[in-house]
Amino acid sequence: MGGRDIMRALVVEDDESMAFVERAALEGAGYEVAVCSRGADALAIAASWDPDLIILDHGLPDIDGPAVIRSVRARSRVPIVVVTARSGEEEVVSSLDLGADDYVVKPFKTPELMARVRAVLRRAGEPAGRGRLEFKDLVLDERARRVTKGLDEVPLTRIEFDILRALMRRPGEAVDREDLAGDIWNLPAERIGKSLDVHMSILRRKLGDDPKEPSYIKTVRSVGFRLAAD
Repeated sequence: MGGRDIMRALVVEDDESMAFVERAALEGAGYEVAVCSRGADALAIAASWDPDLIILDHGLPDIDGPAVIRSVRARSRVPIVVVTARSGEEEVVSSLDLGADDYVVKPFKTPELMARVRAVLRRAGEPAGRGRLEFKDLVLDERARRVTKGLDEVPLTRIEFDILRALMRRPGEAVDREDLAGDIWNLPAERIGKSLDVHMSILRRKLGDDPKEPSYIKTVRSVGFRLAAD
């Protein structure tokens, strides 16, 4: 990405010990890393340094994480992984809604963080898909990574797009949670915690779906999810 031999990662974290851990993990994986502790500095570095990845603490002393995401997304699609001290869904959803690609909850082990990083970068750099998928009034354009509902575009994150694509590629089939976790995060389902459910909840809301009486995505108890038949 970015036409460089060495990938650049920006770590935005006001906890020095956590920033050290994140920097060490990224540098150990071969990244060139910049670290800052304030949102304003993060925006300046992101604009001038052009990172390939941003690891962003949700709680910062000046500008909070969601505000940073909003500003970055106004000009860039750089992958963003949010690090949060709270596992509450509302906080996570606010970041994902604004365009963060994924999240990890503190405390975490560095292999988990790096697995999330590899997953978002893989999705960001994957080649164009096969073509066009349709279900009811949804059209998913794999080449443009674009989803429309009727005449309106549905703004999806990379993960939301890939979840919907996985279901639309297997119409009428129940796609189990293990398959989705492996395809999207390259992790077993037990390692991703609530991530799939959080992303699925946001995807359904963006589609205008009611999980109790779904028009698009149905939960298959003890298995996973499938497209809802009429």
